[in-house]
Amino acid sequence: MSNDNRPRGFTTAILHSDREAGIEHGALHKPLHVSVAYGYRDARELAAVFQGRAPGHVYGRQGNPTSAALESKVTKMEDGVATVCFATGMAAIGATMLALLRGGDHIVASGFLFGNTVSLFGTLAAHGTPVTFVDATDVGAVERALTPQTKLVFVETIANPRTQVADLARIGALCAERGLLYVVDNTMTSPWLFRPKTVGAGLVVNALTKYVGGHGNALGGSVTDTGRFDWTRWANIADSYRSVAPALWGITQIRKRGLRDWGGTLSPEQAHHLAVGAETLALRLERTCANAQALAEFLAGQPRVRAVHYPGLPAHPQHGLAKALFRGFGGLLSFELDPAVDCFDFLNRLRVVVSSSNLGDNRTLAIPVAHTIFWEMGAERRAAMGIADSLIRVSVGIEDRDDVVGDFAQALG
Repeated sequence: MSNDNRPRGFTTAILHSDREAGIEHGALHKPLHVSVAYGYRDARELAAVFQGRAPGHVYGRQGNPTSAALESKVTKMEDGVATVCFATGMAAIGATMLALLRGGDHIVASGFLFGNTVSLFGTLAAHGTPVTFVDATDVGAVERALTPQTKLVFVETIANPRTQVADLARIGALCAERGLLYVVDNTMTSPWLFRPKTVGAGLVVNALTKYVGGHGNALGGSVTDTGRFDWTRWANIADSYRSVAPALWGITQIRKRGLRDWGGTLSPEQAHHLAVGAETLALRLERTCANAQALAEFLAGQPRVRAVHYPGLPAHPQHGLAKALFRGFGGLLSFELDPAVDCFDFLNRLRVVVSSSNLGDNRTLAIPVAHTIFWEMGAERRAAMGIADSLIRVSVGIEDRDDVVGDFAQALG
């Protein structure tokens, strides 16, 4: 590589990060490292690695060279200090909460969170870590929920499936003022459309399965420390992890007590798929956002569609906020059919769009929300979240725009 030290663009940095770090045999991609154990000629070096005084790998449950290369890519994407990767996005969230919080610590979270995250927080509450859910589009609601025991505020950038946009910057300012850890799930926007570090997030979560990987062929999740939180203020850091630089206290405890102890390890095969997929993130998102905007505008004009939820529409309650914060409005939208239209029959008429539960795939996917991914919540909670029985969630892909819009047109017709 050139010795030119000029800052590189987003895609250039991702494409060349493996080679800049040094790579075996001149390969362009980090090779697969499938060994679960690592040998050292000097036993003192082995001890130094175990104690965090030297870089290296000790056991596959704590990561491997292939996942480490992916972690480096994600850190670059989020302009962070360090990243820990996990087998799934849910593993990343769960392990982080368990690693950092103690019984009695209080969480304030968005009331519009992904259903599985709501379920996870319910489990935490049952084990002594109470959670208060609030309207995260209003910083005042977050502030009113704070207690002396509050340690952490958790929000998503764009909510799934109703696309509410959290009041990200003001919540970040509130957390900084109160000394709270601000955790932002960036999955729906991805590091290409938004960097939560810019609004004061201390930790950033990404479900790498979605837009970062993009191809629907690998599960993975990550937590990135942005360097914006002062870990010397976090009483829950174990003494054994205070030997490293204070900026790394939090991420070290997440890796040790979250990844090592709970074992949600990302395999090298999955890490390789995700790393290769990440190379085209910006290109894919530009096409996806354009397709989603076109589809949202089309659906908004259809008489058999009662409502469309997409931040790119001027009628969206947080359109101005999303426009100010994000590079684009994302690939997720949802819409409510006229109750006279059977949602299952409608979905069965689609020919290009696939009925599937994933997000961030290159293919456009659609799912009836109330009957599937939010069914377990029950009707009362769905109603509180504004999820109608006729709500269809769409993850827009990179197909030709006319094919996507045309498929919905014929299904509605």
